This record gives sequence, C-alpha cells and structure tokens, in this order.
Amino acid sequence: MEYTHQPEAGQVQGHAHASSHEFDDEHHHAETFWSKYVFSQDHKMISKQFLVTAVIMGVLGMLMSVIFRLQLAWPGQSFPILETILGKWGKDGILDPNFYLALVTIHGTIMVFFVLTGGLSGTFSNLLIPFQIGARDMASGFLNMLSYWFFFASCLVMFLSLFIEAGPASGGWTVYPPLSALPQAMSGSGLGMTMWLISMALFIASSLLGSLNYIVTILNLRTKGMSMTRMPLTIWAFLVTAILGVLSFPVLFAAALLLIFDRSFGTSFYLSDIYIGGMALERNGGSPILYEHLFWFLGHPEVYIVLLPALGLTSEVIATNARKPIFGYRAMVASLMAIAFLSIIVWGHHMFISGMNPFLGSVFVFTTLLVAIPSAVKVFNYITTLWKGNIHFTPAMMYAIGMVSFFISGGVTGIILGDSALDINVHDTYFVVGHFHLVMGSAAIFGMFAGVYHWFPRMYGRMMNKKLGYAHFWLTFISAYGVFFPMHFLGLAGVPRRYYTNTEFPLFDNLVDINVLVTSFAILAAVAQAIFLFNFFYSIFKGQKSPQNPWHSNTLEWTAPVEHIHGNWPGAIPEVHRWAYDYSKPGYEEDYVLQTVPLRPDEKDEGH
Repeated sequence: MEYTHQPEAGQVQGHAHASSHEFDDEHHHAETFWSKYVFSQDHKMISKQFLVTAVIMGVLGMLMSVIFRLQLAWPGQSFPILETILGKWGKDGILDPNFYLALVTIHGTIMVFFVLTGGLSGTFSNLLIPFQIGARDMASGFLNMLSYWFFFASCLVMFLSLFIEAGPASGGWTVYPPLSALPQAMSGSGLGMTMWLISMALFIASSLLGSLNYIVTILNLRTKGMSMTRMPLTIWAFLVTAILGVLSFPVLFAAALLLIFDRSFGTSFYLSDIYIGGMALERNGGSPILYEHLFWFLGHPEVYIVLLPALGLTSEVIATNARKPIFGYRAMVASLMAIAFLSIIVWGHHMFISGMNPFLGSVFVFTTLLVAIPSAVKVFNYITTLWKGNIHFTPAMMYAIGMVSFFISGGVTGIILGDSALDINVHDTYFVVGHFHLVMGSAAIFGMFAGVYHWFPRMYGRMMNKKLGYAHFWLTFISAYGVFFPMHFLGLAGVPRRYYTNTEFPLFDNLVDINVLVTSFAILAAVAQAIFLFNFFYSIFKGQKSPQNPWHSNTLEWTAPVEHIHGNWPGAIPEVHRWAYDYSKPGYEEDYVLQTVPLRPDEKDEGH
C-alpha cells in the first residue's frame, strides 16, 4: 500500500517537516555503538533497555522471594546453599532474622517500582506511543534517554545496597518511620536505608521525565487523522498513567525528602515521643502518620500506575486475538479516567487502624468501593469482546485472559479490605499480601507478559517459541494461584505478615502445611520463569524471522518495516482514516482493516 501524507497547518505540519528533516539527516550521520545501543535516543532501543533491565531486576526480586519463603515453610531448618549465597546473613544455612526483613523490603521495592512500574510503563510506553500515534519518535529523545539512565542508576543503587555490611533497608517496602527515620533503630535503618531513599529519588526523577515526555508526545505529535477517539486503548492507558504519575510521584519525593531531613539534619517531621534503649529521643513533635498520608497518596495511585498499562495492553491483545472490535470503546476510555480519578482519593483505606476519625474512614470506604464500578466496566467489556469471537489462543492471548482472571479474583477481596469494619480484622495479615499480589502483582505481570509475547516481533523482528510460551503460561498461572490464593486463608486465621517465623505461636501450628504448599508453588513459579528467560533471550538471536504483521493487527506499528530504522517509517508518515478496532468488518475480504485504509463512501467510522 502506498501512503500519502498531506501535513496540516500548525503543530502536525511542524512535526512532519521536522521529522522528515531528521529522517533525511540520518543518512549522513552514522551511529556509533555507544549512540545506538548505550546512550540511544531512539524510542525503540530505549524500550528494549527498560525491558531487559526490568527482567534482570525481576529475576533478582523473584530469587529473594524464594529465599524468604524457604524460611517461612521450614523455619529454622538449615539450607547450606544459603550460606554460599548470603555469607554471614545465611550462617550455618539459616537465614538471619534481620536479613529476612531486608529481603522482604527489597523484594517489594524491586517488584513494585522497578519491574511493574519502570518495566511495564518504560518498555511499552516507549515502544508503542510513537508507533501507534504515527510519530517519528518521542517529543524529546534526550529526556527519554535521561529517563532510562535515571532508572538504571536507581536500580544500581538499590542492588548495591545489598552488599552493605549492616545490611540493606529493612522495615517493609513502605519504609514507615520511626524504623526508617532513626539510623540507630536497627541494622537495616543505617546506610542501607539511606541508599533506598537515594534510589527512590532517582526513580522518581526517571518517572517524571518519562511521564512528561509521554503526555507531550501523545497530545502534540499524532499523525494526520489520528484523533483522540481513533487512538488505541493502549495509548489512552499510557496517557492516563503518565498524568497519574505526574500528579502523585512528587508527593512521594516530598515524603522521602522529609525523611532524609529527619535522618540527617535533626528535624522531627515524623518523630514523636520515642524511647531508644530506655532514653527519650530529644527530637519530638512530629507524626509518623504524616508519612503514611504522603506515602499512600502516591502508594494507591501507584497500584493503577502499574495496572492501567497492563489493562491497555490487554485491551489490544484481546481485541486482536478475538478478531472482534473492542466492546464499548468509549466506556473503556471513561473507565480508565474514572479509575485514575478515584485512585487519587482513596489513599486513606490503607490507614483504617491508624486512629483515623471513623467518619473520615467512612468517606474513604465510599470512594474505595466506587472503584469497583469502572473496574467492572472493564471486566465486562473484556468478556463481551471475547463472547462469540474467533479466538486465536496465542501465548499473548492466554496471558491477557489470565490477567483478567487475576483482576477479578484479586479485586473481589479488595471489597473486603475497602470496608473499614472488615479491614480492621485482617489488616497487616497475609490476607492483604494475597490480595495485592493477585490484583496488582499477578494481574500486572500477566499484562506485561502478554505485551512481551505480542510485541516481541515488533521489538526484535523475530518470533518467540509458541510451545515454550504455552508451557510458561500454564506453569505460571497455576503457580500464581497456588502461591497467593492460600494466603487469604492464612490471613483469615490471623497470621501476621513479615514475621520471621510463626512457630512461636501455638495458635498457628496447624497452618505450617499451608506455608509449605505456598513455598512449593513459589519454587515452581521460579522454575517456570527459567522457561521464559530461555525463550526470550534465545528468540532474540535465533527465533524465527517475523513477517511485518504477524498477528494481522490494525494499528500503525505493524505498518512500519521489520528492520528498525530511525524515524520508524521510510518516507512519509502513514495517514489514519479509521479507529483501531475494525476486525471482521463486513464487506472486506480480510478479517482486519488497517487504520491507514481509507473509508468507503458507505462506511461508518467507529472512531467518530
């Protein structure tokens, strides 16, 4: 198909001229190894950098979880390999109690921020935004590069904190004061905590640079014909996620900054009447509850900063592989916006047992339960899109359906935790751990895997092995439910989270077998990821060569040549004539119609 591009006046014309100029210039400026692979300003390379970094951090976080799960399943039992891996922290093969808490802390931090936030948004926002809106690249390639290198520096600082003599940060991934505010409180409150805060500051800088870039690119650099209502739902999800990040991440930065002041400069923003070793702390007058408010003002939107991109990717994968238009496009966009808005006004449901005024608690209960409405809209729209579809069960489609499954099962338990009267009974138990690992952790990871399997040909020009993909899916799906579903029963029985061992309490003696079951599934899940890692890295180099549009999708990224070129398209940028979901449309021979195909005189455009 031949593309003609007539630039409009104003911004689109300026973009077309500038991008054509960049494209022409590229023939005269050969890239070096450093400018192409390391300090690249090309969105496609930066998305790969984010993905590979997140995969490495994900492996690290997963191994940490296996180590502390061994302690929970077989408390006090010696595993000689622990001494080999951990040195003094695994003396005689038994995990040190202080290091146990540090592992729980760093595992949570890595998975929430570096894998699910940086890995998911950083990879797919970078890859898909310019491709799917018809842009040569991001609005600022330089800021995009800086975003990745701040992210990499953040990961590096967090990783290096594992090798500090006193140990990495302890106190849970939320690092509540006073454990995090007083360096003398415990071994994990010292230099390790300082490095945690530095790492978070770098990560927030990365997120803000990336988010601002995504917003400007989507609003200003869409190709001719790409109205907002013709954008794929992936782009809507990335846009809403970026806006959420810009609104909420600075609040976490403020919380971390005040924490640094309390630790190093003698202030007492978070320090109240505290005794250490029988001696009263000279500084007081602050409140650790202030930190909770600041942290959770980011912490709850963070759940949706993680989930919304996964939902966007799932929308695209399900519509493509069901060979049907996405059901209720505008309702899906509205639900994205509603979820984002509500996520900013529900942070108090993490604080029901902090002494909050019961009336204020009831307000947060109301706003929390409201989130169920737009979430249900998304679930019903996915199910309706699948209904009577000509479904192609690719590995990506399996993961997308799995993501919807976790979103439902994890979301149902959120109704219990969103009700203050019920939450008080299970707060800080394994019920909470099971809930958020299903609804946020597993759902987002499955959305991420769906994205990797679906867009791998677009990233690397090769196909991943389908049979290994199926094996990876079923082992991971079964293991995830095997790990996190039983945790709800542990929580209902009152088992507290983050405890080194529960055998000190005779009340929990009968529950040891459940922990053994959970740990067994956790080990199986770790083995399953080895299949993915082999498939991923082998396919990069040896996978079957990909055709230009392997999934017969409608969106613009599949109109670009398989070979990666600067500027994405040779010559003019393709022009858009229709929305992204014209699948199985009557009157067409094929069951897909690219967005670049002009409308027939008698044809209605669903995007307007």
